[in-house]
Amino acid sequence: MSWHMRRCGLPALTVLAALAVQLPGLARALHTQSPGGSSSDSSDSAPLRADLPAMQETIQMTAPAQAPAPITAPAAATLPIGLVPQPPPTPEEVGDAMMGRQRYQAAIEAYKRAPSSAPDVWNKMGIAYQLMFNLADAARCYQASLRLDGKNSRVLNNLGTVYDAEKEYGSAERLYRRALKFDPRSALINKNLGTNLLAQRKYKKGWEAYKTALEIDPGIFKASNGPRVQNPASVEERGAMNYYMAKGCVRAGMNDCAIDYLRMALNEGFISTKKIEADSEFAVLRGMPAFQQLLAEQTRQ
Repeated sequence: MSWHMRRCGLPALTVLAALAVQLPGLARALHTQSPGGSSSDSSDSAPLRADLPAMQETIQMTAPAQAPAPITAPAAATLPIGLVPQPPPTPEEVGDAMMGRQRYQAAIEAYKRAPSSAPDVWNKMGIAYQLMFNLADAARCYQASLRLDGKNSRVLNNLGTVYDAEKEYGSAERLYRRALKFDPRSALINKNLGTNLLAQRKYKKGWEAYKTALEIDPGIFKASNGPRVQNPASVEERGAMNYYMAKGCVRAGMNDCAIDYLRMALNEGFISTKKIEADSEFAVLRGMPAFQQLLAEQTRQ
């Protein structure tokens, strides 16, 4: 589950899921349910992101750490005039802090002390388990969150990434489609669905989902700061994913990345130079020296 970063910053081979939690005071591209179960794509909550594998980013795992002791306010007599004592952090806030430090086991222990009736806490705990590669407990937590709030598109999406990671693509697809019923304008969920469909060799439908994601957010294929987890794909699936990711990059104006993905698709044997030259989607690349070099390299092989 570790990934190397390519210079264009996009994923490319197997199915990836960008996991994230919005922590107080931290601007992170993590995808968790916001308090209250809102399903909007706000800055403090967004879905896990499934991407094509190849540009993979390493998830740094740290040893379990104990949650910090609650902060106690100074005695009233020592407080300067006008200073109000601050309450100790809640278990959820401690868990969020541990997630920000990548101390996932400590975060889990903190979340366990939070009220069990909070769906967003279950979602965050699921993300922590998934970042530790514990898919069984991640799924259990996502399902617990959905029992409390079955219409939360982010948690539905997050559970879908678990099924993708287990190559249960049909189950993952159903969850993505269900999530889109509640949040049809989510570019990330549409992108996840597209990746899922490509993994099932439903290439036309996958490309349509990618186009929908691009229409909602033209920058959806740009690199994310969130960690990712992978779902291995076959050689043919990787070639298809790289080919359609190249199309997405062209639409996003990221021509260098498009060329990188085309190179991988060619190396996987999914596509030929003749088909690339005949595809009008790549017409904008024809005047680029790097594109001409790519075609010349393949002709010499």
